[in-house]
Order: sequence, then C-alpha cells, then structure tokens
Amino acid sequence: MNSAIRDANPALPPHRASEHTAHVELTSRPAWKALAAHQQAISDLHLRRLFADDARRSERMACEAAGVYFDYSKNRITDATLPLLLRLAGECGLDAHIAAMFRGDNINLTEHRAVLHTALRAPENTKRFVDGINVMPGIHAVLKRMADFARQIRNGAWRGFSGKRICNVVSIGIGGSDLGPSMAYEALRHYSQRDSGFGLHFRFISSVDSNDFLEATRDLDPAETLFIICSKSFTTQETLSNAHRARAWCLQGLGHDQAIGRHFVAVSSNAAGVAAFGIDVANMFSTWDWVGGRYSLCSAVGLSTMIAIGPENFRAMLGGFHAMDEHFRTAPLAQNLPVLHGLLAIWNANFLKLHSVAVLPYEHYLRRLPAYLQQLAMESNGKQVTIDGRRVVYPTSPIYWGESGINGQHSFFQLLHQGTARVACDFIGFCQSANAHAASRDLLMANMFAQAEALAFGNTATGLDPHRVVDGNHASNTLLLAALTPEALGRLIAFYEHSVFTQGVIWNINSFDQWGVELGKELTTRTMAELETAGEPQLEHDSSTNALIQRYRRLRHADDK
Repeated sequence: MNSAIRDANPALPPHRASEHTAHVELTSRPAWKALAAHQQAISDLHLRRLFADDARRSERMACEAAGVYFDYSKNRITDATLPLLLRLAGECGLDAHIAAMFRGDNINLTEHRAVLHTALRAPENTKRFVDGINVMPGIHAVLKRMADFARQIRNGAWRGFSGKRICNVVSIGIGGSDLGPSMAYEALRHYSQRDSGFGLHFRFISSVDSNDFLEATRDLDPAETLFIICSKSFTTQETLSNAHRARAWCLQGLGHDQAIGRHFVAVSSNAAGVAAFGIDVANMFSTWDWVGGRYSLCSAVGLSTMIAIGPENFRAMLGGFHAMDEHFRTAPLAQNLPVLHGLLAIWNANFLKLHSVAVLPYEHYLRRLPAYLQQLAMESNGKQVTIDGRRVVYPTSPIYWGESGINGQHSFFQLLHQGTARVACDFIGFCQSANAHAASRDLLMANMFAQAEALAFGNTATGLDPHRVVDGNHASNTLLLAALTPEALGRLIAFYEHSVFTQGVIWNINSFDQWGVELGKELTTRTMAELETAGEPQLEHDSSTNALIQRYRRLRHADDK
C-alpha cells in the first residue's frame, strides 16, 4: 500500500470512507446553516459593488497550480464565503474521502468497488492497491501493449487482411467509451498524424441509429479500416449492435472470416465475449471494473487517441492528469483548485439556486468538451439518495450544457445576459494558439474576457432604454491555460473530475454508480422483443406507450406496401 497516502489519514477505516458522516443530515450541519444565513445577509450585494470596494479582489480570489490559472473572483461571494465552505468540507470529511479514493478503498459502495482512475495515469514506480493487489504493473503492461500497437498502425507495420495499410480507425462505443475518445481526438487533432505523406482518419460511432454507422463508413474502404470495439462487459447492447454491423460490413467487403482478425481489436474485460465475436484475444486490451466508463479515457479506452496523437503525446496527456491528481491529493483545501471549484459549485447550486452550468470553451478544438462534462457531472452526481439510501432534501447535480464560446454568443448568450433564468458559467481559454494566428487568438480571447465582464457587471447606465439594460451579477469562473497541449488537456479533465468528486462528497452521494441508466436498458429489452414479435403482441405498458408502439408497428413498413 502507498504508505504516504495511508499515513496522511490513519484514522479513516478502510472501505467505509463515508461511514462516519452518513448519519448526519447535510442541512443540519453547522456550516450549512451558517452558509444559509450568510447567503441571506449578502443576497443584495452586486458584483459591481464587490469589485468597487476591493481593488485586490481578483488577486486574492485566484490561484494557480499544475498549469491552470483559476479566477473565481466573479462569483457572488465575500471574504466570509469560502471559509464557511471550507468548514463544510471539513465537517463532511473531504480530506478523508480524498485519501480513501487514492488509497483504493471501496468507496463505490453500491457496487462494492474501488475508484482508482487516478492509478491509470500514475508513474510506473507508484504503488496503488485494490484488494491487496498492486494494480500498477498491470496498468503499465496494457499501456505498453497499446503503445506497441499504436506504433504498428502509425508506421504501417500492421496491415489489413489484403495487405493494405490501415488508413482509417473507427472507434465503436457509447457513453464514456465514446465521449472520452471522441472529445480527446477533437481536442488534440492538431497533434494527430495527418499532415505527412500517410495520414490516419478517425471516426466514432455510438448511436444504434444505422445512419450513424452509414455516414461514418460511407467513404471508407474495408481493406484499409480498423475497428476498435470498446465495451468493458462486451455485452453493451448499443455497442454490440454496431460491432455486428461493422463485422457484416467488413465481411461483405473482404469476403472471409479471417479478415476479422486484422480489422478488429477490442477494449474489454470479457475475453470469452471477445473471442465469441471473432476477435483474437491477443488483440484485446484489458480494462478493470474499478474504472468507471466516464473516467476511462486514460485506460485502453483511449487507444484510438493514442493511435491518433502517438504514444509520446498520450504519455504527456497522462502526465497532465497526474499533475492535477497530485495537486488535488496533496494541496491544502484552501489552495486546492478542484476543491475550490467544487465548493463554489455547491454554493451556486444549493444557496444561490443556480441549477444550470454553462461550459464555454473559447477554443475550437474543445467543442466536444461540454458534452463530455455533461456525462462526467450529471451521470456522477445526478442522484436522489445519499450513500446510506436516504432521500436527499437538497438539489444535487446542476444541469451542464454549453458550446464553444463564439458560437454560443450568437445562440444562447442573449438568455444569459437578459433572460430570467440564472446560470453559472465556466469560461475556458488558452493564451496561445496551436496554429500561429495571433490576431485571431486575440479576437477570440477579447470576446471571452468581454463576455465574462458583461455577465458580471452588466450595463445599467442612467436613462438607458429598458430593452438595452443588462443587469449583470451573474456568477462565473475563468480557467486560463497557456496552450491546448496533451498535458493541458489532462490537467483540465482531471480538474473537473476532482471537482465533481468534491461535490459528491459534500452531497453525501455515490458519484460512481449509475443505476438510473439501468432501468431504461431493462425496459428497452422488453420493448424490443415486442417490436420484433410477429402479429400484434399483447402490450402491458401505460396507454401512451402502448399507443406509440402500435402506431410505430403500423407505420414502420408503410413504404414497403
């Protein structure tokens, strides 16, 4: 066991990180009550006043670590707010929970699992234990296999069944097995192998709508295409449906079952399922049940990303993740970036009643980030019961949404500025462009700074036409990084992972299960059987669902008559 982590919190018993706090209702905690009273006391303060009264506010309410500059001065807080939030974190045992996660305790209590995605990006000489077993050798063995395979694809050593070089990589997955790789590929496209004489092209398929597969493969040659099937269980309905569609497409083009071995690899923990599909288990890259899908980008789920940007850049991305992990693990809570972000999210959601967060990256390559963070935040913290099964009496995860900054300004920013809904915002910007066009970067960042300023301070000049009045006083954070490099992407994603974890600890919920997703899957299986059954099967849903199924059955083949 990593003694440095264990010794940091020796009083915390293993496997029950929340046991000592679960019986205390969050809203009954002294710090919670103090925060509620504090909110009432400062409810009329405007950000204009707070900045006017304190020339050094932006200096004091900003901090930097692991290459991320975090300015939280445009939140509706005073000097008394953060100390109260930090008191709440202490009452909820946040330090102990952080130590328990890194130690490998089974903090995913409903599934009886450790939560060790941080081990995926830790150095090889680190020790991380799950049920007494050091998982680091296995992690780095998979990373080395991934790197070897990625180099073979990139240098042309791995050939397709007909001897042609692989030019196209199609990743098939859903949820974190799709959102992670597709977001990372878009974010780091500048680093992908595409400008040399031999380029690689990447596509991502997640929807069971056959049009997704059709459009992704329409212009591809099966002889030059590799499919990566990402499914930890290798039973995920959507992923296997697309995998079988890909298999049929490949066989139609290449005409032999043996082609599967050269055009399919798997990311899974189910060797039997992979083999039954026809993929050689030698071409299976292992995953682990102590890594949730939305935290799996640094595992073999990131194989397509590694092929795209190369093993060295992938390792650099892991280094960025690890740098933020170590900051989160070791920094005092008052100087801990993810902790501060998470606590401010609690303040905004539970005390200011801001139940929506707009993620606004002013960077074209990060246009998939809002979708990625939607899953990370809402699948993690969209919960209605505490860890011990009691119904919560306070809001948990806000709704996350967003768009790249400039596009959003001509879409929904009108609502942000003058609408009746109150929305917290995260602005994300980079000082340098991957492509050296300084003037366009200046224009991009000028827009970001201006929008954050307008949201905070508004425009209420005397005599102004009421249609032009902008009240301001909207809460926002600004994250500023030097450039969107692989390291920076890792730091940024880990920042949000640990912020989400912090929020889950305060709310006393399990951020690592997703039982709500399972109900829809169960009902889908039942309904699918009814759609496939010939004749008119007896339907026993509600009247609306029954009527919709019946109408669908009548109309689905109407054009065939």
